[in-house]
Amino acid sequence: MKKRVVVYHNPKTYCWLQQTKKRKNILYGSAGSGKSWSIAQFLLLERMIKADNIRILVTMKTRPQLKKACWNLFNDLIIKYELEGFSMNKSDLVLRFGSNEMYFVPLDDPEKLKSFERINYIWAEEATSLSHLDYLQLDIRCRGENSYGNNQLFFSFNPIDEQSFFKGITDNPTSDTAVQHSTYKDNLHTSDKYIKQLENLIEHDETYYKIYTLGQWATPEGIIYTNWDIVSGMPTEQFSERAWGLDFGYSTNPCALVEIRFAGNEYFAQEHIYETGLTNPDIIRKLESIIENKSDLIIADSAEPKSIEEIKRAGFNIHPCRKGKDSVKFGINAVKSYNKTHITADSVDLIKEKKSYKWKEDKDGNILDEPLKFHDHLMDAERYLIMHFKTLTEATIIFLDSDKAEHTEDAEWNILNNENEDAWI
Repeated sequence: MKKRVVVYHNPKTYCWLQQTKKRKNILYGSAGSGKSWSIAQFLLLERMIKADNIRILVTMKTRPQLKKACWNLFNDLIIKYELEGFSMNKSDLVLRFGSNEMYFVPLDDPEKLKSFERINYIWAEEATSLSHLDYLQLDIRCRGENSYGNNQLFFSFNPIDEQSFFKGITDNPTSDTAVQHSTYKDNLHTSDKYIKQLENLIEHDETYYKIYTLGQWATPEGIIYTNWDIVSGMPTEQFSERAWGLDFGYSTNPCALVEIRFAGNEYFAQEHIYETGLTNPDIIRKLESIIENKSDLIIADSAEPKSIEEIKRAGFNIHPCRKGKDSVKFGINAVKSYNKTHITADSVDLIKEKKSYKWKEDKDGNILDEPLKFHDHLMDAERYLIMHFKTLTEATIIFLDSDKAEHTEDAEWNILNNENEDAWI
């Protein structure tokens, strides 16, 4: 095996993992603290490589979440450290090294989970989504013979819901449980831009500052979107139109692409890109592999005219959104005006953003009439496109009704006539 250079994102957490002998281990704290990286490094370097006859189970609530957040992380680490001797079963999500096996099994497949009887280590990521029954079931499964040491369970999460049973565990751990709290300050590789983003939350939202900056328990209020569900996939026939929303990003903020298919007064949404570090040529290559018909409409962030022009020159039907005073609230109302939003189960980050997109709060906990700018890139991309189509719908209604055409002074009418540029999104 080649010599590897290991970069520990959070040395404090990694050392804690090496030293803890407790059966149940809770790792919680702020965003960007390196919890997930530390656990993945520990299981890979200290257990898969150094031990023998070990079985590890990695789990999250759904398979798409698990594949994107955990499976990809382990594969990236294997490549990063140039580790040899690993075999990968991509269809079943299994890693093997010598006599050791690592299985990636979602909690929404309980029958498959029950088939595992001899497990030595379990890692549950984003564990606040677990029910108490899930927690007990995992504890039961972690009972394989282990000559290397104690069988152990690891649970990692941001403390986002005070109603979670994990709060009682972190406040009063039992004798077989260890708790470790960390923040972005413990991560040696958190970028300055992301640190600034986290620390600026104090100016915009007390609750999210507690959760994502300090890593303290809090429950968000004022969630913006509630009328949505999760579906297995996009409709293949029963939809009237397909279009795309695009929000640009690069270093700290990801580039986000969402596909929308309209079906009456409902629409289906699927995330296709959510990635940092993409140049315009990178984005164009991805669009060419994703969008079959270049005539499909793309509505993109107007703040990037150069990027829009480059994508247009590549043959895509891309146009800028328009922004102005109250345009964000106007767009949110357009999204809410649909009877239902259906999000595909593989849209991991879209679901995460939808769940957490909220109105700002002041320091007294009062809800403000402005959304919080934090983890909202797919929300922006969705809003650009929905607002465009909602405006077209309003235009049709207005032009079909001559009386309204003569007398209406609402925002949509001004928008359609370009008399109120600020009303555009």
